[in-house]
Parts: sequence; C-alpha cells; structure tokens
Amino acid sequence: MMNRNEILHGLRHSPKVDVCVLGGGINGLSVFRELALQGVNVLLVEKADYCSGASAALSRMVHGGLRYLENGEFSLVRESLVERDRLLRNAPHYVAPLPTTVPIFDTFSGLANGVVRFLGLTRRPSRRGAIAIKAGLGIYDFLTRKRALMPKHQFRSRKATLGKWPALNPAIRNSATYYDAWVSHPERIGIELLRDGLSAGPNAMALNYATVEENGAGTFLLRDGLSGETLLVRPRLVINATGGWIDIANGALFPPQARPAPLMGGTKGSHLIVDNPALRDMLDGHMIYYENEDGRICILFPYLGKVLVGSTDIRVDDPGTVRCEADERDYILQSLAFVLPGIAIRPEEVVFQFAGVRPLPASKDSFTGRIPRDHFCTVLEGEGGGPPVLCMIGGKWTTFRSFGELAADMALERLGLPRRIDTAERTFGGGRAFPKDPAGWSRKLAAASDLSEQRAAMLFERYGTDAEDVAAFIAAGPDQPLPHGGYSARELVFLIRNEAVEHLDDLLLRRTTLAISGALSLAMAEAALALLAAEKGWSAPRTAEERARFLNLMHERHGVSEQTLSARNEHRSELCETTARSG
Repeated sequence: MMNRNEILHGLRHSPKVDVCVLGGGINGLSVFRELALQGVNVLLVEKADYCSGASAALSRMVHGGLRYLENGEFSLVRESLVERDRLLRNAPHYVAPLPTTVPIFDTFSGLANGVVRFLGLTRRPSRRGAIAIKAGLGIYDFLTRKRALMPKHQFRSRKATLGKWPALNPAIRNSATYYDAWVSHPERIGIELLRDGLSAGPNAMALNYATVEENGAGTFLLRDGLSGETLLVRPRLVINATGGWIDIANGALFPPQARPAPLMGGTKGSHLIVDNPALRDMLDGHMIYYENEDGRICILFPYLGKVLVGSTDIRVDDPGTVRCEADERDYILQSLAFVLPGIAIRPEEVVFQFAGVRPLPASKDSFTGRIPRDHFCTVLEGEGGGPPVLCMIGGKWTTFRSFGELAADMALERLGLPRRIDTAERTFGGGRAFPKDPAGWSRKLAAASDLSEQRAAMLFERYGTDAEDVAAFIAAGPDQPLPHGGYSARELVFLIRNEAVEHLDDLLLRRTTLAISGALSLAMAEAALALLAAEKGWSAPRTAEERARFLNLMHERHGVSEQTLSARNEHRSELCETTARSG
C-alpha cells in the first residue's frame, strides 16, 4: 500500500487518472473499491478523514427500512434486505443480527398513510397500528423468504410484552419482534473497503485531508491539506460522492457561470450514547424501535456496553456545522421517557453525542420523513473541455455496496472498460476466512503471538481475522501498557502506521471506539497523542495544538468536556485501587 508521500510524488510526475472520486465516506469508498478492483486508475480524495461525516453518524443499524414501505419504496427495501444479508455473510466480524421489538399502541392507525402517499398527497405521519405493522412485517418476511437467515416476525400480547419488558409504557396494546442487524464499527468497515481497493495495486490511490477544485482547461487543482502543496490532476471522469456536501463540491468543480442547480436536501439526525446499566440490561439484547408521541421513529439498543438512542430529522443547509443541539438532546430524552416512563437518565449518563446529515435528494416535501431514501446517479457534463461529473445522490449506509456498484458500472461504461470482479459475495478485511469457532481461533492466535487469551479474543472482536496482523506487530517489539487497559502502545502504533491516521480524532473516534463508547479518559487521550506525536515527529507546540484541537472537537461536536475526560481519569484510578485491594 503506497504511503502519502509516494502518492503525491506519483501525481507530480503523472497527473492523469481515469477517475477521481471525491468523498471518502462509505459510498465514496465503495465506488473507489469497485473501480480499483476492475483495474481502473482511480484516485480518491477526502477533505477530512475517511468516514468522518455522515458515515460516522449513522444509527448503527443495518436494515431493510421497515418505515420506507409506507413511502412505497418497495424496491429500496428489497435491495436493502439483500445487502443486509450480504453484510451478515461478508462482514460477520462487525455486522450481527439484532432482534428488534416494536411497541404498538393502536390497532387501526396508520392504514391511510400508504394510500395518501400513493396518491401523491402529503400527510403528517400518524401512529402506526398493529394492522399496518403486521402488514409491513409480512412484506419483510416475504422479501427474505428464500434466504431465511433470521427468524420470522412474531407478535406478543400486552401481557407477554410487559412480562418481558416491564418498564415499557403500560399504554401499549401489543408488540412485534422481527430481526434486522447492527454494525459495531462502521468506520472500520470504511477503512477495510479502502484497504481492499488499495490491494489492487498502484492503479489505486487515496488521500485524506486533501481537496480538489477546477483549474480550467479540463484540469483540477489538488491541494494537500497537511503540507499545503498544490498539484494538477487530469481525470477523465469525476465522481462526486460527497453526500451532504455534493452541492458544495460541485461549486468547486465547475466555474461560477456553469454551477449546476442544487441536487441535495439533507436532514440532520442526532444520537446519544447513554451509560445506564439498568436500561442496557432491561433491553435484553433487543432494539426498541418505537414512535414518539409526534409519530417520529426513534430507536434504542445496546451498543458496546452502553445504550444508543436517537434520532432527530431536521433540515440543514450547512452539513459542516451540524452537532446535537440542546433541544435535540431534550427531544431524544423525552422520547425515551415516553416509551420507558420508569427510566430516568441523569445528564452525566450521556457520555457521547453525535450528529450527521442524511444525504437525501432535494425535495419540497414538507415532512422530512417523506423524502425518498433511495439512491441514484446524475451525470453533469463538463464545461470547457472538462470531464463529466457523476453525482451519487441519496443512499443509506446499508446499501453502500450496491450503490457503489451502480456508480462504478456507469463509470466503466463511460470509460469503455469491462467489469472483471463482482463484489456481491466478496468478503473483506477481518471477515475473510472467518472461523466457525471464534474462541478456538483466538486461542490459536494467543499461542502463536504469545499474547494472553483474553487479549487475543479482544483483538479478534475488534478486527476479526485481521487481528492476526495486529497481534504479530504487537509481539514483534517491546510493548507498553496504556491508561485504558484494553489497549497497548503497539496496537495504537499499528493503526497509526497502517491506516492513514493524521490527527488524534482519526485514532480515537474512528479507528477505535474509545470515544463513542464513553471509555476515553484524558490520560488515555494524552497517551495516544504522545504516540502519534512521536510517529509524526511533531514538535511540542504542534503537539499542544493537536491536543487543543481534539479537546475542542470533543466538546463542541460530542458534548464531552475536558473536565469530563479528566473525571474519568479519577474514576478509573478508583477502580484500579478497588481492584488492587480486592486482589
């Protein structure tokens, strides 16, 4: 895999590429991988870090989209269920079945919604009753009947529901349980797609922290955001896969007099991570997929030892400034209090929050829940001899592979090139050679690398079968413990060296789950920073600047202050002292 300096050196001497993909979110990485595996000379450029926008802010659901049936989006639901099942097979290290329970408060409500939508009218969403939900789940079962990877749905009576979940709102009439899936490390799936594309050879190149803008006469100016260097690139085709930033990116790709009309109309979704063991245990491994009193769909489910709860659906103009605002946080907690009136969440139990922009097509629909969630591609012809720009519009995380395939096939047709490899059943990353007996595999890894069985199992949980490479690196040199006992210095150094880590948030928010799981302390952040600074050769002032940058990001975007991180230091020290005394 080429490093950053090698890529920049190669572009200085040979600026021509077949395709330049803008956007290193899940859809951009997917189309990059598709094209790279076909032997296309492809360059991916991401202005921040890979999967740092909407692809870091999803609900962690891998699903068909039960509520999209109400919009009449049957083909999207069918495609989503097929891709969900492929991910269960191709990425079993990160994607797993999730029993999902729907509390039902009415019997007949919601039946008119689908009819009204079919007639092209608008209607504020109403509560979905038992009959509407039963019909939707029947369609779900029908669409997956041939694969049958998971059980069919089942209905429970009010008594049976409250017997299993006594904390639920007692006003319910029934509940229904069906199976979808969840993803534990979506940002790591993005990195694995990147690495799978780069494995194709020197025809595939990728840069994070870089931008592209039109330069006239069919050329574009690539700006390295780290060094400030600029150089020319000459693509035959540009793919705009920037999601909520598509219109902003088009503004840089076309001269002012030729800028296209807006294509996007994204909405913001915010989520909270809650550290409440009673709530987590009460869920019993299920997602609760419920409607708030206003008809808005909300979710909560166990996530990495905590509980994920969300979300909102608010129109936004600038995707670069989104964060979970106080009123959204209040709304989410109010929705939780509605469905589980006996559960009280204290402010300090919200250990992390995040927000992202759903990349939806431009729409005048007055209700955001009615905006189509499907995906498609629009080609804008270049100006003044410039290359065409293929814009990837819409899309949901679950369908990233099929969306990338669609865009790649359109690009291949434009370039007059054949498809050589089908990715539908291609495993990737730590899903390759996935064992039937993970515990036995981890024991063998421990014996081969001289790590403890516990550490080997932890590495397998984080990286799947790629844990073999991480363990070999850890065992190859002297290691040091870190303030978070689940990680060591050499594990983080492996990530820094092999996964394009350029900033501290790349490491702590996306290559690991330390921040989102509420496990990050100030001491751990500073230890990780020391490792990163040593690897990058940063000066003391540059390191201090990075520390301030990270702490500001955690506070402004994720609601975690330096004082909160520092308090976690003290909490961990107390735990260590208690453990030592009990030992």
